[in-house]
Amino acid sequence: MTGLKALTSRGRSFLASGVAALLCALFLGEHDLLRVAVLIIAMPLLASMVVARTRYRLTCARRLDPARVEAGADSTVTLRLENLTRLPTGLLLVEDTLQYALGTRPRFVLDRVESRGIREIDYKVRSDLRGRFPIGPLSVRITDPFGLVELARSFTITDTLVVTPEVVPLPAVRLSGEWTGGGDSRTRSVAAAGDDDVAPREYRQGDDLRRVHWRSTARHGELMVRREEQQWQSRGALLLDNRRHAHRGEGPRSSFEVAVSAAASIGVHLSREGLGLRLVTDQGARQLPGDLRSRHEIADYSMGQSWSLLDTLSVVRPSTARSLEHGIAALRQGGGDGLIVAVLGAIDGEEARALAKLRHPGVTGVAVVLDVATWDEFPDEGAEAARAVLAGAGWRVLTLPAGASLATVWPQAAYKRSAA
Repeated sequence: MTGLKALTSRGRSFLASGVAALLCALFLGEHDLLRVAVLIIAMPLLASMVVARTRYRLTCARRLDPARVEAGADSTVTLRLENLTRLPTGLLLVEDTLQYALGTRPRFVLDRVESRGIREIDYKVRSDLRGRFPIGPLSVRITDPFGLVELARSFTITDTLVVTPEVVPLPAVRLSGEWTGGGDSRTRSVAAAGDDDVAPREYRQGDDLRRVHWRSTARHGELMVRREEQQWQSRGALLLDNRRHAHRGEGPRSSFEVAVSAAASIGVHLSREGLGLRLVTDQGARQLPGDLRSRHEIADYSMGQSWSLLDTLSVVRPSTARSLEHGIAALRQGGGDGLIVAVLGAIDGEEARALAKLRHPGVTGVAVVLDVATWDEFPDEGAEAARAVLAGAGWRVLTLPAGASLATVWPQAAYKRSAA
């Protein structure tokens, strides 16, 4: 019955003409016409049976390479179809489901897949908009060689493509001198809740047996090892001003998207320096994975934190908040940050004064202020005064106009004066 419902216009025409020929043969007593009628009726029926049998014997797999890309970059989608039956398939019309941001739906025609045969299809997707985009499910329309039957099947498997903000490589900038704990290039802030590294600890799988502390092992009744490294981590906070009214423009070139890209670039840059980051928006703070790491684990930690930061920023959206009070409160409650980097849109003097109070001796404050007036024709009243308030409180202020690259202004973060 499923196969009969899948008859095409050609198949229905064959069936109708066969029935008409059959009735005429019976009415006129023409045996030759009866044979022709049976043949015409049998063709769509047999095609329906073959197509219906093939329907449930196809498997589908999808691979994204890579599964995480920057906005504007390509990702290759590979579809793998396998025929599990002993019979070859007929004509296959393959169509994958994509969101509008990734382009038009790809369609392919496979002439024939032999028994136990495998076909792989590649196509590229690209999005200028960041976000998480589902790909799939895949639909396959199976037809017979004569085009009498067309049966649609939709697989359930879907995959997700993560489109992250654009990351701009930044030059190395010395941000030390006011960070807690001192150091040549970054903070060495030991967590107060950490273990005393002088005392031995219990053995963990993978520990070097040469570090076993036999005296403590005998005393505790379990295997103990010496600690040879102090757990350490630099700490900092990254504030993203995601208030809708603080930004100008629409689409990928809006000031908000530039701010997100700037936050991503700074976050990845600082993660590679071994800094433990908190991402703060007006919805509060988000602690990115990994609190304490030894020096040998910094590379893996930095990569994991960078991916987590980019995944978070890929879905951040403008908020309806009118002030920065929630973000500032989240920064104040966190504490222990040796560095605060704020990526700001349009701010007034009151917000600048509240933000300025977060910087005190032992904390380096860097403010990347977008000159939103360059995104439209309306001046940003109070922008100059707000930047002066931050600079007067010891913040290192960078002004980022429309069309400028963050990499060109980032070196100014090394100076304790306004760059406006």
